[in-house]
Amino acid sequence: MGKDFYKILGISKGASDDEIKKAYRKLALKYHPDKNKEKGAEERFKEIAEAYEILSDKKKRDIFDQYGEEGLKGAAGAPGGGGAGGPEFSYAFHGDPRATFAQFFGSANPFEAFFNFGGPGGQEEHMETDDPFGGFGGLGGFSSFGGPGVGRSQSFNVQGMRGKERGPITQDPPIEHDLPLSLEEIMKGCTKRMKISRKIYRRVGTEDRITKEDKILTINVKPGWKAGTKITFAKEGDQLPNKIPADVVFVIKDKPHPTFKRDGSDIRYTAKISLRDALCGTRVDVPTLSGEIIRIDTSSEIVKPTTQRKASGYGLPYPKEPNRRGDLIITFDIKFPDHLPQTVREVLRDALPN
Repeated sequence: MGKDFYKILGISKGASDDEIKKAYRKLALKYHPDKNKEKGAEERFKEIAEAYEILSDKKKRDIFDQYGEEGLKGAAGAPGGGGAGGPEFSYAFHGDPRATFAQFFGSANPFEAFFNFGGPGGQEEHMETDDPFGGFGGLGGFSSFGGPGVGRSQSFNVQGMRGKERGPITQDPPIEHDLPLSLEEIMKGCTKRMKISRKIYRRVGTEDRITKEDKILTINVKPGWKAGTKITFAKEGDQLPNKIPADVVFVIKDKPHPTFKRDGSDIRYTAKISLRDALCGTRVDVPTLSGEIIRIDTSSEIVKPTTQRKASGYGLPYPKEPNRRGDLIITFDIKFPDHLPQTVREVLRDALPN
């Protein structure tokens, strides 16, 4: 059974957006690893961040409500797995709860926002239960941040600092990458491990550092996915202050095939035959993607440039019905001779109708 993100945040399924934010604010402060050194706090902090990211996004929340966690990951029968939502959606948590915390509070330094008191235009927030600063040396006198301590009843200005010093938080456009696939990979489905590079901001002591990080993203390609299908990894772009990381999107592209061409879920094969065989009949061996050979007998017909044959079920799987397959469409490329002797011309002129 997948995770229950409502249970993780301690809220009901019908919770409002404000209730979701309130629950995340309270729990993120309580379990932040810089404050809470208890065993399991860091993992709890990560779960809380993932739950907030799912439930604060309407599309992801709707999918979770209908299909659960497996639906978000593209399981069969759910969005991303060829179900009602199609294969175009797949979500994976970016794995950086500190980035989620920084985006929510407008600061990469976990608790700096709480010491900007009474800023103009800010909305005051009040702590309601456990003291979120209990692990930072006490706030009755001077805190470990070097400023005067405050009691639990003291208000602090979050929105004032976010707007005044850092500006509005924005998200960059999606970063798209091509994902070339062969027809054989599309027929059977496959797993692709794609490496991306991104910038990561970290606060080390009093220093701000931006480093480059490589990350491997795993894509489970389902049989029959069409060119243009998009697989989205939410917020896997650069992890920088005052920015919501961009989504990373992989777009499926068909690799050129030496034998076949794709036409939706059908594939096309062109058989080359001579003019004599087109007129007098022949047998043509046609390859398939699965490695079988289909023999076509044209002895009872004249093959024209417009002639087509169809081998049902030898195409690609349908994306939403992987047990069904398209067709193999065979067309003919008739090779005409470059030269005919005069005697042959006369025979053909007498034999062929006007």
